[in-house]
Amino acid sequence: MPVALIAGPTASGKSALAVALAQLAGDAVVVNADASQVYADLRVLSARPSEAEMAGVPHRLFGHVDAAQAHNAARWSDEARGVIKDAHAADKVPILAGGTGLYLRTLLYGIAPVPEIDPAVREAVRALPVSEAHAALTAADPGAAQRLNPADTTRVARALEVVRSTGRTLADWQQAREGGIAEGIALAPLILLPPRDWLRARCDARLVQMFEQGAIAEVEALLARDLDPDLPAMRAIGVPQIAAYLRGEIPRAEALRRAQAATRQYAKRQFTWFRHQPPPDWPRYTESLNIDSINKLAIILHELLLTG
Repeated sequence: MPVALIAGPTASGKSALAVALAQLAGDAVVVNADASQVYADLRVLSARPSEAEMAGVPHRLFGHVDAAQAHNAARWSDEARGVIKDAHAADKVPILAGGTGLYLRTLLYGIAPVPEIDPAVREAVRALPVSEAHAALTAADPGAAQRLNPADTTRVARALEVVRSTGRTLADWQQAREGGIAEGIALAPLILLPPRDWLRARCDARLVQMFEQGAIAEVEALLARDLDPDLPAMRAIGVPQIAAYLRGEIPRAEALRRAQAATRQYAKRQFTWFRHQPPPDWPRYTESLNIDSINKLAIILHELLLTG
């Protein structure tokens, strides 16, 4: 069964291309694969497509999760499998569009069946400074320590807590992935990797637009709910920066500058991931997008769907 996939860093043009492909394909549905766009409370800051941008094309898994919930790759994968199944049953083409590589990898290739981490182990690991955690990981799982950035607090802690709690390395668990759909579909993928200067300019301009079109009010409403600051929605790019402005800690211009910098850094990480992690035979498009290139790429993807 055919499934299209359009992936790449933030602001690379995925949403516009997904809609163009859906219009060309006729009966199609765009399926969100972006971790921030699932949250109802982050319409502006996640750059969720507006009704006008959706252009009448059905969109699924956008804004369906409350910010008080901690969504994750496993839950999204279950939801996406259901949406894809329903789309195929209705003779519609599912078009996955998003930039969260972990979500896409989990859906396609399954998830490692890591058991629940012992809470005492997790608490002890998370209490360590990242330098100490990385040193401990070097002793417990040298391969992971070598692969990971020593300053990556989240990933270092995850690798360490897994090996301490289960006695097996995270890489060992990942070899036993289960639940992926890749073998049961005809995938037509495309990775967007536009020029970095073009992408950075797009990121900066979009943050300016977000600040002008409701991002500050969006964060103000989130803060009024007094949610756990460790929730994913509260850590989404733009939220901590605007929250600091609303608390009077920094001026508005500085909040914008910090949010732009965080977005550029995130786009850089996504760019690197999508350049190296997906299979090498997945097409990469390395030019900037405009109306003409979007239409050209939509035609190419449509042909891949028809022949795949």
